[in-house]
Amino acid sequence: MIVPKEKKEIQKQDIMPLDVYIKNRKELRKNIVSFKKDRRIALGPYATFHFECYETMLAQVQEMLYIEKGGDEQLKDELAAYNPLIPNGKELSATLMFEIDNPVSRSAFLSKVGGIEEKVFIRIDGMKIKAIPEKDVDRTSTEGKASSVQFIHFKFTDEQIQKFKSNNSDIEIGIDHKEYSHFTKLSAVNISSLSVDFN
Repeated sequence: MIVPKEKKEIQKQDIMPLDVYIKNRKELRKNIVSFKKDRRIALGPYATFHFECYETMLAQVQEMLYIEKGGDEQLKDELAAYNPLIPNGKELSATLMFEIDNPVSRSAFLSKVGGIEEKVFIRIDGMKIKAIPEKDVDRTSTEGKASSVQFIHFKFTDEQIQKFKSNNSDIEIGIDHKEYSHFTKLSAVNISSLSVDFN
């Protein structure tokens, strides 16, 4: 799935008609699962980062339209929700999910990690880039309970982008919340896939 580099926004004409999508859905889903694999980073026992881009968001919008069959009205809402998550060429953008199967354990964990979206970072050769939470909604409730899904952006300087793409930098992603403190190195495959988001 090769997309022109300048694609930073999904527009109506990018959306496949529903009948065409239904016909090709199985193949499209297989392709996007394989594409997303290199952009997925697990951190600690519960957290997973899914790094988003034009391709992942287009697939998401197509799938939502397929599930809900809301037509043009729905499309407007989906584009408003997902376009902001497409990186602008100087950032990385991710959906961070906390996945705990047991609802009681999940609720207990989320009630302890309020504000966790403010504690996420990427480190390149010791330089820390703090995540900026998507401004759409508050992801921590007033009672201090975190949402299990967070949308975050990492804004890079030109120098940081160069280091990220250089193939010889040490790059980590982490969370330093007092109740959930983990970090992990990005693999060469992760770095190669995410480097494409900078242009």
